[in-house]
Amino acid sequence: MDRDWIIIFILGLGWGTSFFFMEVLLNDLGPYTIGFLRVSTAALTCWVILAATGRARAITSGQWGKVFAIGALMFALPMSAFPLGQQYVASGIAGIINALTPVLVVIISHFWPEGERATQLKVFGVFAGFLGIIFITIPELNSGEGSRLLGVLLCLLAPLGYGFGTNLIRSAKSMDMGVVAAWSFTFASILILPVMMLSEGLPSNVSGTSILSVLILGPVLTGIFFMIAFAILPRAGATKTSTVTFIAPLSAVFLGWFVLNENLQILHFAGMAAIFTGLIFIDGRIARQRN
Repeated sequence: MDRDWIIIFILGLGWGTSFFFMEVLLNDLGPYTIGFLRVSTAALTCWVILAATGRARAITSGQWGKVFAIGALMFALPMSAFPLGQQYVASGIAGIINALTPVLVVIISHFWPEGERATQLKVFGVFAGFLGIIFITIPELNSGEGSRLLGVLLCLLAPLGYGFGTNLIRSAKSMDMGVVAAWSFTFASILILPVMMLSEGLPSNVSGTSILSVLILGPVLTGIFFMIAFAILPRAGATKTSTVTFIAPLSAVFLGWFVLNENLQILHFAGMAAIFTGLIFIDGRIARQRN
């Protein structure tokens, strides 16, 4: 296993726990507040790292639009969508839906200028991924609760944003990825803040557990982890890097079941299996080894 795959595995396990921490935070905070605290503390962490390492922190006028778009699509949208969706669905389900990210990356990359073209194996992977999301959605439809279906649809906005954002980052490989991360988180904070203030206002009566959860979720799992992911993305490629979501559901489902007592149905696990099968096709290494 090469170094990039080891890093991806560690990132995946860490990001899987983020769904647990968001579920904990929903006891005290609104979803937009969670999103804002996550990206703003991540931004602060990135700026501290850049200052400590003596790296230039400015971007040129021609780069503003691209970095702003990364902040909106890669951070503001997903990190608001997940806590919004987790108001209605279990954290484990949100983690499984997140695994759809590489499927959407494949589709978007195929049409992206100078993107990675979809092979036949990747097309099979896309179909398997969408079959998985159908399996996940069936129990929510059968529940008769429209809010649970709404939760699935809200969570789906996150991998869609990651799909576009990942390709934007790939096209920004000439830039310092740490600087891209810092400015992207900053722009995401600016975008979420007014929505948070208008819909939820300033948080009050926040427990110590929530404060600890924010400190883990924002600076560590978002700020530091995304700086690492940004660093390997230009050499590993958008599709390979996005397979980090192959691992994330493992820790998300385990913590949801073991700590939060969430119960997932057979179709949820069937959906995860279908998505994982799709990721195997997208990765393509097994097929290459057999040939």
